[in-house]
Amino acid sequence: MRFEQLNPFTVAVYYLCVLGIIMFSMNPLLIAIALVTSVLSAVIGGTAGKKAHLFSLAVFLIAAVLNPLFVHKGQTPLFFFNNNPITLEATVYGLCAAGMLTAALYRLRDLSKVMTSDRVLYLFGRFSPQLALLLSMAIRYTALFRVRWRRICDAQRALGLFTDGNLIDAVRGRARVLSILITWTLENGIVTAESMESRGYGTGRRTSYATYRVHRYDVILMLLCIWLTVVSAVGIYYSKAAFYPELSMDLLSPWGIAGAAAFTVLSVLPLIINGKEAIRWRLLLSKT
Repeated sequence: MRFEQLNPFTVAVYYLCVLGIIMFSMNPLLIAIALVTSVLSAVIGGTAGKKAHLFSLAVFLIAAVLNPLFVHKGQTPLFFFNNNPITLEATVYGLCAAGMLTAALYRLRDLSKVMTSDRVLYLFGRFSPQLALLLSMAIRYTALFRVRWRRICDAQRALGLFTDGNLIDAVRGRARVLSILITWTLENGIVTAESMESRGYGTGRRTSYATYRVHRYDVILMLLCIWLTVVSAVGIYYSKAAFYPELSMDLLSPWGIAGAAAFTVLSVLPLIINGKEAIRWRLLLSKT
């Protein structure tokens, strides 16, 4: 069974653990591991195209540059820009913050691919049907935004109302397209909400179209994810990573190495599962 075919609870626990470590850690070693494994997972899994990688690179560069430009704390100036010191401490902190943000974006993109609308409804439907419907609609409309944007742009060009030759006309055209897109989305949201309400959604116990059973494999994976997260958190706690007023790093302590190793295994766990299934499938094909 591939990772994306696991029980939604197992997938949710995994991404909760990974994102929790990524977003609440400023350990440079763990952030580097998170960034490398997130990019590797996106490349192997095919969840990010060339434009997505370029966008992530732009986000990383902007986030890395902004911190040393606006934060001048630190005792090690590298050079001066507009009479303001660009310090080593602020630069390293900016790189870590940029890596954390970029890795989180990659993981959220993977989550949006794996956690489909029916899985979201199954996961939250019993606890809060309204929240499940809201999250499902948000995931669906996020994917539809790009398609509808292109359709509106094509229609505007066909009518001769969309030009790119002049900057002011281009801005006005895109603002008009954005207004149409928002109106279209809000109208569809209202229609969907009224349709679900007229069918009695949320008035009784909800049943799911797809039934996901919790197998022993799911329980083992959830326990493994929690254990690896705990070890990673302990490694973060015992590792020393201070940026201001002076860099002070102690990342290779025994607990720090154990935490980094545990987080590496946690980060590549979907690749391990899918790789194992791919090898198993090839072995079965070779026997036929």
